[in-house]
Amino acid sequence: MDWLTQSSGPVFTDDDRINLYYLNELYGNIGKFVSRKILEDFNIDCAISSGIWGGTYLITDDCGKSRRRIWRLYSIFNLTQNTALDKHQNLEKLVSIVCDAFVGAFRPYDMEMELKMWGGKLPFTNKLRPNTTLHMEDNKKRVNWIRAFFVWNHVSWEESVLYDTVRLTRELKTSLDFDRGPVMKDPKELKYLMQDVIITYRTLEKACSPDFIEHAEPIINELTQHFMKGLFDPAHIKELYEMTLNNRLVYGFEEALERPYADAGLDIYKVEDWPPEKINWVPPILKEKLIPPIQKLFSKFKENLEKTS
Repeated sequence: MDWLTQSSGPVFTDDDRINLYYLNELYGNIGKFVSRKILEDFNIDCAISSGIWGGTYLITDDCGKSRRRIWRLYSIFNLTQNTALDKHQNLEKLVSIVCDAFVGAFRPYDMEMELKMWGGKLPFTNKLRPNTTLHMEDNKKRVNWIRAFFVWNHVSWEESVLYDTVRLTRELKTSLDFDRGPVMKDPKELKYLMQDVIITYRTLEKACSPDFIEHAEPIINELTQHFMKGLFDPAHIKELYEMTLNNRLVYGFEEALERPYADAGLDIYKVEDWPPEKINWVPPILKEKLIPPIQKLFSKFKENLEKTS
């Protein structure tokens, strides 16, 4: 397998934690490899950017090492629109290359990745060019799965992560709508839902109103502390979920996103109907506030890793 499908340091640590700096680097290199490979093999010119989806890098130590074991790996791949990939058979070729790259990239970590499904559609995604999913499972069970999301517009990884907070906020709202009340879900799913709440808050924090930050910060800190200690008791998970619901945190996320997008004529409550050219588009005011903290965090990881090595 190509050198591009490796990272500059080990993704997995001896105690089965994951270094999110190296994982993000690995995903970025896989995107470059796939872009080059599909051009060489099939003459399809498609720029690709890629990285971690889900913001687990926000809950790490100073070197980017996860504080708890991670069982679900997510990545996001941003594809150029209006290329030969618009044809389904060519998209199949890209998926095949991505699968081979994942298999090769994770084999050194004693993982055996196998494709289980691709072609699913994420909820609250663009109707004309929906986000497509790929799902691979590890037969050796070091992780449960890797999921990749393919998004139609080539921008930087950081921009794509910010854009997806619009879709993710809509998805969170289905379970955290105060007016509708609590939903019945498996405690494991509620646990991951609250993890997404923490991640969304930390991603959007610099764009949130001071009043909302004052309200939300103690709740987010409490949720984070419970995650760090381990969260397995179904009754406790349900209690924390109801606390999250009753404090209406998702409404603060909507508040941070609504005006900047509305000023550009885009309704965050109808993201499915946006023009395809607005996929992965982030208002400048949000980019100015939210991209530097992400870049600064990864620069800190890199600096600390270089010191320790």
